[in-house]
Amino acid sequence: MSIRSPLARVRGLGTAKDGTHHWWLQRVTSVALVPLVLWFAFSLLSVSHADYEVFQHWLGHPVNAGLMIALILAAFYHANLGMQVIYEDYVKPECAKYIALLATQLALFLLSAIAVVAVLKVALA
Repeated sequence: MSIRSPLARVRGLGTAKDGTHHWWLQRVTSVALVPLVLWFAFSLLSVSHADYEVFQHWLGHPVNAGLMIALILAAFYHANLGMQVIYEDYVKPECAKYIALLATQLALFLLSAIAVVAVLKVALA
């Protein structure tokens, strides 16, 4: 016997009324992060002993700049999704939950924007 209503079963929504969309986004971002992190690790090894000009030339390549921005955006979005789940599951006062969600989303948005601007500044300089 299910605790969900017949309408919720038809829609595929859980008790949080969010369905599998959030879960699916977490999985998609985690799968996207695997090749991006591998690319990032191998790329850093290749320019680990380079000076700033060589690194700037490397990051100035459109593929490298695009992959770096994709890594930043995917990582921060994945972090946002994960923190949202933690807050929804473990923070009990609704007021504290919403404040934590808002603060985290704002901080992660600002940090991702700063990181993207930094990549563009180095890549386009």
